[in-house]
Amino acid sequence: MDFDLSEEQRLLKDSIDGLLKSSYDFEARKKYRAEKGGYSKAIWGKFAEQGLLGLPFSEDDDGFGAGPIETMIVMEALGRNLVIEPYLDTVVLGGGFLRRGSSEQRAAHLPGIIDGSKTLAFAQLERDSRYDLGDVTTSAKKSGSGYVLNGEKFVAGHGDTAGTIIVTARTAGGQRDVKGVGVFVVPANAKGVDTRGYETQDGSRAADIKLSNVEVGADAVIGHAEAGLSIVNQVVDDARIALCAEAVGAMEEALKISVEYIKERKQFGVAIGSFQALQHRAADMFTALETARSMSYLASMASSFTDLDERAKTVAAAKVQIGRSARFIGQSGVHLHGGIGVTMEYRIGHYFKRLTMIDHQFGDTDFHLARIAAMGGVVG
Repeated sequence: MDFDLSEEQRLLKDSIDGLLKSSYDFEARKKYRAEKGGYSKAIWGKFAEQGLLGLPFSEDDDGFGAGPIETMIVMEALGRNLVIEPYLDTVVLGGGFLRRGSSEQRAAHLPGIIDGSKTLAFAQLERDSRYDLGDVTTSAKKSGSGYVLNGEKFVAGHGDTAGTIIVTARTAGGQRDVKGVGVFVVPANAKGVDTRGYETQDGSRAADIKLSNVEVGADAVIGHAEAGLSIVNQVVDDARIALCAEAVGAMEEALKISVEYIKERKQFGVAIGSFQALQHRAADMFTALETARSMSYLASMASSFTDLDERAKTVAAAKVQIGRSARFIGQSGVHLHGGIGVTMEYRIGHYFKRLTMIDHQFGDTDFHLARIAAMGGVVG
């Protein structure tokens, strides 16, 4: 199978790599984290100027009509540079829901995403839901032609700076029923929305959000008010695919800086990279990286599968391998650096943290392994 990039895709890769190389080194990242909101608005504006924020949207919506491979290219670059801007939350997740929304919803929100003036957050996780997307207790009660939302959501990525929040809420049924989950577009400044933001372990931002009698209109519903879980599953699988690509980029850089370190660090008068045990460890890290990369490619291709069960199974398999490789490479990178690997001053510890967070986003290795088993294994 041909995995070579097209000319347009190579140009995209060169473009984002060039942008991040010139403006996103480790010291610059520290400064961006200290800015209001926890990321650089200037960098976000450059993403918009280069068309990165409009990549997955159709040309009819003034986007570029790009596919999953282009998203993979972008996410790998973001992973290599530990980018903290809300690309996943706004473009992949928020934009993913809106792409499946009405023409009016797309017209109201996509232009702002594309030009960089609007960011979004996905509020799904609840106190006891863990990785179950259908475990929803936040309620959406019918009120006239609209709805009233009540409940609490946790760890919504960049939820403290988003202008719009995508919220899952139960319109019917019990806590874990498949039917009865709706998806709602909620203005972050709506009356009754209380947001508490904080920094996460990997240097990004998240928020806990309380909804108290939040009123929204019928036009806030994406899809059908009682059948939104199928949309959630598809969009979250898109996010998992994007996270796999981001992890590959982060693993690639973690391996690179670890190999550079053992070539330079001397012990007993020689570079520690000359020790056979460390050479074997680096070789094992490379094997884990390439295995993860192949699964990331497969997951990106699975994005276009029409068989949703096969799509979900393939994405789960990719997330399993990504989680295993990420843990091994992250831990090995820290081990090769020794004690300084866990200090704030060295990059490797930050890559380890981000890779650990990626493993747990939308289901860790054990969760997806159990999913695959429940679906009959990877061979259908």
